[in-house]
Amino acid sequence: MVTYSELRDDQRRLLALTGLTPREFELLLRAFVRSYERLYPANRTLAGRPRQRAVGGGRIGVLQEPEQKLLFLLVYLKTYPLQVIMAELFDLSQPRVNHWLGRLLPVLRDALDDLGVLPERDARAFARTESPHGPRPHLIIDGTERRRQRPKNPEKQAAHYSGRKKIHSDKNVVVVKAGNKRVGFLSHTYVGRAADKGIADHEGINYPPGTTLYKDSGFQGYEPAVAKTCQAKKKGGRWRVDRS
Repeated sequence: MVTYSELRDDQRRLLALTGLTPREFELLLRAFVRSYERLYPANRTLAGRPRQRAVGGGRIGVLQEPEQKLLFLLVYLKTYPLQVIMAELFDLSQPRVNHWLGRLLPVLRDALDDLGVLPERDARAFARTESPHGPRPHLIIDGTERRRQRPKNPEKQAAHYSGRKKIHSDKNVVVVKAGNKRVGFLSHTYVGRAADKGIADHEGINYPPGTTLYKDSGFQGYEPAVAKTCQAKKKGGRWRVDRS
């Protein structure tokens, strides 16, 4: 079974499995514990009813410790394996994997919100995320794809099939701050067949004043209301200013 005690002193493995360094994991863990205690008070059962016996009674679960809960969730989100694989990695049944994912995902979202690192999801509100008195923002827009299980429905198969990646996937568009690489905006989720520019057009993102926006060829022709856009001529090429 994968445990945090094994990975804590192995930064390479922890980073590969969770996307976080030990220091980042510990920082998130503190917020995760606070969030878990808010959403699931110790004096309540899993069903939300008043607890009849002391905390800790009954069978000890494999995800008893908060660091193990967070590790379980981050491994799933980073690698996105089948739930049966998660069951093998964490010594759980597949139904229990499904149960814990549903239970812990709201906790992680609340913890990230507590830390102030959740990306903006409202395209119209994104323009207000930057201070008008600060430096002019330099932002990067890009499309992201993550593999998903192949749908059984033929129509859904065709919609989720990404010809460029040769996989079935879900897609989002993100806007990242060039300086610190923090994701400032995250779009709704679209099928893998959707084009990056089409998603950006549909979202109607409002950018902060004075924005310089960097984009790749997937956004050819995307010209939002910003100070200027810059696009690479080719993969690995220099940035070219399209307009000012």
